[in-house]
Amino acid sequence: MPRLDISISLQRLDLLDENGKLITRYSISSAKNGVGEANGSFCTPRGRHIIRAKIGAGQPFNTVFVERRATGEVYSPDLGREFPGRDWILTRILWLSGCERGYNRMGPVDTMRRAIYIHGSPDTADMGKPGSRGCIRMRNRDIVELFDLVPFGTPVDIRE
Repeated sequence: MPRLDISISLQRLDLLDENGKLITRYSISSAKNGVGEANGSFCTPRGRHIIRAKIGAGQPFNTVFVERRATGEVYSPDLGREFPGRDWILTRILWLSGCERGYNRMGPVDTMRRAIYIHGSPDTADMGKPGSRGCIRMRNRDIVELFDLVPFGTPVDIRE
């Protein structure tokens, strides 16, 4: 099974094969608030995770999601100007679940309960520097490619 290695310091996501060999590399944007596991921190959680759910298969580019459901909206610059403070979750969602009880799983540090995703973003979103509210943001073309390459249950390691 492939695995994902996410480096917060490099703002990079590597897709590795079962032997640890690099398949492809993507630029990402992690949390503006840095790393941390606490609920309400708006930080990106560290440690071992898995892809618990894949959401959005077959949806068009720029499909807008709220609470993991397509809203019927398609992101455009005009929609972005209409809702300037909105946290745009677009195109595809890989919902993460922590694997380390007490660190990123269960209680006030539960990654899945915090709704931490790897997801698409507006084309204007900066990659290569922190800017999200805790999730891992990717370019839409990259999240579509990654979504099709990784199965449910893929291991994900998020490190500083």
